[in-house]
Amino acid sequence: MISLSPHKNLRTRVRSQAARLVVPKPIDRASQIRHLALVWLAGSVMLGLVTYLCIELHLDESASKCVFLAAVVFVSLMDSGISSFVFCMITNFYIDLVFTRPIFALHLPDKTDLPTLGSFLFASLVITALTRRTRSVTELQREQARLLDLTHDTVIVRDMGNVIMYWNCGAEKLYGWSKDEAIGEVVHSLLRTRFPASLEEITSTLLHTGRWEGELMHKKHDGSEAVIASRWSLQRSGSGRPLATIETGNDITARKQCEEALRQCQATYLAEAQKLSSTGSFGWEAGTGEVFWSEQTFRIFEYSPDITPTLDLILQRVYPCDLDRVKQTIKQVIASLDDLDFEHRLLMPDGSVKYLHVVARAMHAESNRLQYAGAVMDVTAARLAEKRLHDAQSELARVSRATTLDELSASIAHEVSQPLAAIVANGEACLRWLEHDPARPEKVRASVIRVINDGQRASEVIRRIRLLATKGTGHRAPLEFNDVINDVIPLTRSEILSHQVTLRVQLAPSLPPLLGDPLQLQQVLINLIMNGLQSMDGINDRVRELTIESDRDEQGNVVFEVRDSGTGVSPENAGELFNAFFSTKPHGMGMGLTICRSIIEAHGGKIWVFNNSQCGVTFRCALPPFEAASDSWPAYRDQR
Repeated sequence: MISLSPHKNLRTRVRSQAARLVVPKPIDRASQIRHLALVWLAGSVMLGLVTYLCIELHLDESASKCVFLAAVVFVSLMDSGISSFVFCMITNFYIDLVFTRPIFALHLPDKTDLPTLGSFLFASLVITALTRRTRSVTELQREQARLLDLTHDTVIVRDMGNVIMYWNCGAEKLYGWSKDEAIGEVVHSLLRTRFPASLEEITSTLLHTGRWEGELMHKKHDGSEAVIASRWSLQRSGSGRPLATIETGNDITARKQCEEALRQCQATYLAEAQKLSSTGSFGWEAGTGEVFWSEQTFRIFEYSPDITPTLDLILQRVYPCDLDRVKQTIKQVIASLDDLDFEHRLLMPDGSVKYLHVVARAMHAESNRLQYAGAVMDVTAARLAEKRLHDAQSELARVSRATTLDELSASIAHEVSQPLAAIVANGEACLRWLEHDPARPEKVRASVIRVINDGQRASEVIRRIRLLATKGTGHRAPLEFNDVINDVIPLTRSEILSHQVTLRVQLAPSLPPLLGDPLQLQQVLINLIMNGLQSMDGINDRVRELTIESDRDEQGNVVFEVRDSGTGVSPENAGELFNAFFSTKPHGMGMGLTICRSIIEAHGGKIWVFNNSQCGVTFRCALPPFEAASDSWPAYRDQR
């Protein structure tokens, strides 16, 4: 049994805790009175029987007092301290009435009998009080012992000879020995304890600090082992002499098994990850030269895992041209205590070359020795890929220069073809008017003027294409986009008529001005109109209609659309329409839409294409407005 001093505050706390577990009942005064009456009546009857027994046995007064004292102590345990006092008074009454002369009378002729009765009353009260106190302490200890049995942890109390004095239910369930089997045994012999250090060291720490905690290995009754997180506390006497040790323990076997399984799993995954990434780890103690390698590091250096790695073995694999640099780097790192990060090559026994990237961090051990922990990465594949990429980039640059010339030539030919065709048509018209009888000089003059304008436009197209090729911006000015559309329609009217297409123009009023190059934007419109006209060639089952619309979107951008009723765009070609040299036409050059996108993006806009719900396709362009256009127009007019 645990030895605990009977302390009033401790008893009060225990009883208050027990009281909180019980639902309080309302006080019934009548029941209390009936209970007291019944207890006092039973006690009086019992004391009366004791009196009768003493008379029958012819006991004298002294012997009777001893019997009465034992009876008083017994009946006093039936109820509270008040009842004990009442029983003592009743006992004193019986002694005075029956055993103090004259008997059967309460008269005391001899005054010396009064101290005798008083001393008996005092002694009975004291002994009763001590008995009740001893019983209370015993009950308190039992309650505390029952509380210790409620915990799932093991609680073992042993003396300074390690003999078990207390063994709770938690210890019974964990180890398999009952209390009767365990109490009296030497704990370390019973459990066959394995300590993390010597028992002498642990005992010394316990005596010095009063506490010790650590992990112990215990054998159970069935022979299995358990890992216990154990905590020892030393109990001392008032003079400081060690009395006993209370040991509490928690079974952490399952947790340890999980940790070990996790560690093995992490080690396995780490090894596989190092293998997949061609990365090995290493440790190096600079003072002693000891080197530690992971399995992958052995693979990288192509050494057998059976050998002991050393710095000399590493240097043997270093490429001869890099050897001096590697040695110098190691010396500098040791002298400056810096981290390590450099690359070098390895020359393998078969003559192959590996590229190695080494990183390491300096650490100081508890013994103040310099150590490095790091990783070695086989970057051979990456370096070879970089070399191949560099060679490919050089070849690509050469091809790009040749391709750029082809693209520029194709762009010029594509964009100039329309003005040249107009020049030829106007020249032929000029000849017809000259051969007309009579000659029509005003018609000839108009044709010559159109020839001059088309020639200037062709020259301007070439200049603007060169600007696009050099990422130039051309001549930007505030403009009304509806004016750009109105300027383009006369230029394309002959093509629209020759393709037998109906033109519909829907222009939104009051569009915000744009900042742009009118000639480049005209070229975009002309290309989109020509694409729409050509897409409707061969359409005979529906009306050939080309629609040009302008509007403003929710973001305030100026939006224009060119919509036809042709064959549309197939899904597989939709993503490649704006790529250079891609064309769906048999004799197309594939440069028109590429140039359109370049011009629109150079103006800060965006162009995209989608099929209509019924037939045909729509090209939609959005251009940002020119902010504060009204304030900036005069300055731009001056520039022009």
